[in-house]
Amino acid sequence: MNIIDELQWRDAINQQTNEEGLRELVENNSISLYCGVDPTGGSMHIGHLIPFMMMKRFQLAGHKPFILIGGATGTIGDPSGRTSERMLQTLETIQENVEGLSSQMKKLFGKDANVTIVNNYDWLSSLTLLDFLRSYGKDFNINTMLAKDIVASRLDKGISFTEFAYQILQSIDFLHLFKNHNVQLQIGGADQWGNITSGLDLIRKKEGNDAKVFGLTIPLMLKADGTKFGKTAGGAIWLDPKRTSPYEFYQFWLNQDDRDVIKYLKFFTFLDKEEIDFLEEKVKNEPEKREAQKRLAEEVTKFVHDETALQEAQKITQALFSGNVKDLTVKEIEQGLQNMPSFNTTNKTKNIVDWLVEINCEPSKRQAREDVINGAININGEKVTDINFLVNPNSAFEGKYMIIRKGKRNYFLVKIL
Repeated sequence: MNIIDELQWRDAINQQTNEEGLRELVENNSISLYCGVDPTGGSMHIGHLIPFMMMKRFQLAGHKPFILIGGATGTIGDPSGRTSERMLQTLETIQENVEGLSSQMKKLFGKDANVTIVNNYDWLSSLTLLDFLRSYGKDFNINTMLAKDIVASRLDKGISFTEFAYQILQSIDFLHLFKNHNVQLQIGGADQWGNITSGLDLIRKKEGNDAKVFGLTIPLMLKADGTKFGKTAGGAIWLDPKRTSPYEFYQFWLNQDDRDVIKYLKFFTFLDKEEIDFLEEKVKNEPEKREAQKRLAEEVTKFVHDETALQEAQKITQALFSGNVKDLTVKEIEQGLQNMPSFNTTNKTKNIVDWLVEINCEPSKRQAREDVINGAININGEKVTDINFLVNPNSAFEGKYMIIRKGKRNYFLVKIL
């Protein structure tokens, strides 16, 4: 299957500048293509992942991806999708972010010769103001720039010249990569269409109308309820395991709506059409088994993290579902229960009823006794039904934690001071 046909089957194409031309180019040729990301933070979130999944598909089809980290454009800030000016970051912060993003890209794309990571600071930082105005300013018509959606949407509230000039810098990036590395295709989110087409115009003005260059954008991803994909009540879902643990990452995908899961399988996994069609039938006929969600969570967690992280996430998930938490390690407890309600306690042995009230897990001794007698309280995976039971905080998990399960699904983490 031609890579363009595959992307269309996956509903992964929003706009193309020349569909037939690009289809013909990639049919029998290995091309170089690029996608950029600005280092506004030290980690990507899953929204950033969308165009880079397409880049990975091109890589697997035998093409060569160039990942552009915007060490220069990141000092300015892309106005796309914003209603106000960005706060400028220090060069030191940007450099730290560049290193973080570069590390993530190497993990996703590998470190072999079939991927190249570049930083536009290497060529834009040496460009003087006069060179910028004389060599590039003349090639950009103000009226055309004003008509671009990324600029037009900001005109009512105002836009600085700094952010207004962003599309010129991104265009220079495409020209530089075309001239020096024969990069012929730029991929970006739907909001990057104006920047991408500006780059194509600049290349043709500088290199001639016969220059074979193309642009392709990815659709804006919305959930079935109309809200933006990737946003949760707890904030963004990050690729950095220190910001979003592999368990939380796995759970995010596992909990997707039946109405969205097939779309996400097409976008975020490398499963073929036959397997995705099979899973689609499972969603229709046996939705309670959530097989499609499980497959989605497995594939994306393994891709972004690794097999070991996936196995840890699955182990924590199974332990919390079954209540058998005895075999969890301290690391797994910290990963799986870090955002659950927590209490503090001392390391002194105490009566179960008194202890539950003291740590505020129960509102009264009467309620505590009732829950214990009825078998609603589990301590470290063991059901406690004796109101005279003595809680020993040092008995498990290296004396650092205790896990209370109240009822079937309510977990509490007790931190031992």
